Amino acid sequence: MEEKDLETAGTRDLSGSPEGKKPKKEEKQKSTLRNVLDYVLWIAVAVAIALFVNSFILLNARIPSGSMENTIMTGDRVFGFRLAYLFSDPQRGDIVIFKYPDDESENFIKRIIGLPGETLEIKEGVVYIDGEPLDEPYLKETPMPENLGPYEIPEGYYFMMGDNRNNSKDSRRWNNTYVARDKILAKAVWRYWKGFKIFHHQSYD
Repeated sequence: MEEKDLETAGTRDLSGSPEGKKPKKEEKQKSTLRNVLDYVLWIAVAVAIALFVNSFILLNARIPSGSMENTIMTGDRVFGFRLAYLFSDPQRGDIVIFKYPDDESENFIKRIIGLPGETLEIKEGVVYIDGEPLDEPYLKETPMPENLGPYEIPEGYYFMMGDNRNNSKDSRRWNNTYVARDKILAKAVWRYWKGFKIFHHQSYD
């Protein structure tokens, strides 16, 4: 009987003392700290993934001018795929993001018009590739009747032009006319703002 009373008394003393509550408080603090650390870890992982994707897979670009209208409008935001030319060469009609040849601190977006080794000439505003007129259904409007070239495009380089041909600073106007293949950063694949739009390859067959 005595033994029972001591046991009961001991139990009452333990639960009623400040020391009896301490383990629960410490456990709660540890749980909160664990939740905070998990949250921070998830944020760090998300940031690391975003940085990896942006650096090696996708290029996020905002369009500041109207040189590619009406295909891409001023203020649009597009994603470029950095790995598009890992196993294939850029093609005529591709819309690409690249280092501006006259100032590589800037990125430009234009359409590939002339390919390596080709002769490009502009007669009365119409583009000719190796003497054949180029069909360009994507143009915003009829180009101004200008005569330029002929341009002998070097191997490994590309001739770029905007779809808004009458208001585009492109290979026709640059000091360094051509864009080297290794300066092409990504192929534009879709617009995600304003509205969603996939950029389909323009066939020249």
